Amino acid sequence: MRSFEDLYAISAARHGGVDTFEATLTKPLPDAEVAAIPEDRWLAIMTKCIFQAGFNWKVIEAKWDGFEETFQGFNIDYCAFLHDEDMDRLMSNTAIVRNGQKLRTVMENAHFLQRLREKGGASAVFGGWPSTDYIGLLDMLKKDGARLGGVSGQYAMRFAGRDGFILSRDVTARLIAENVIDKPATSKSAMRAVQAAFNTWMEESGRGLTEISRVLACSL
Repeated sequence: MRSFEDLYAISAARHGGVDTFEATLTKPLPDAEVAAIPEDRWLAIMTKCIFQAGFNWKVIEAKWDGFEETFQGFNIDYCAFLHDEDMDRLMSNTAIVRNGQKLRTVMENAHFLQRLREKGGASAVFGGWPSTDYIGLLDMLKKDGARLGGVSGQYAMRFAGRDGFILSRDVTARLIAENVIDKPATSKSAMRAVQAAFNTWMEESGRGLTEISRVLACSL
């Protein structure tokens, strides 16, 4: 596996040089800002990422105001109180994308976020989770949340500004090229190998998962 310095040099050379490339790197929010994200925004971000999976993102963006109004700004307690009987009303609402399975996740993830209150709240849990065990956070999202496995949970954390990697096609290809994994990471052993590689690159570079993920993606 190449050093971070070598991978960074490859990416910078392919994207206009060090100064130009450095300016394009996405950086996570400071921990204090992640800790200040309200519950409703976590639910909104999760919902948007779930709906964007398999849909045209422009369609979801065009209807997003309708989602916000329908779910009362993604108020956690309101959304958690929705029942199966509300599905008929939601499925007839043309202001939103009417996918029953995905709409149900709004209720289920509201319950998930309510449960996190017992641990200090979503921002404390998501923001306080160590980057060196990011796969542990992703596993928790998959097990305890609704449709937050795979890249949906990864995108939700990234869009919220929390430090994290996204195992996109390009990142996966670079990890395979570096012999970290031999195919897309779906097993626990493969995810542990991915985490170990990122931990090594974090230690070498002093950078976080978000920046390293971007470097890997741009190295192809």
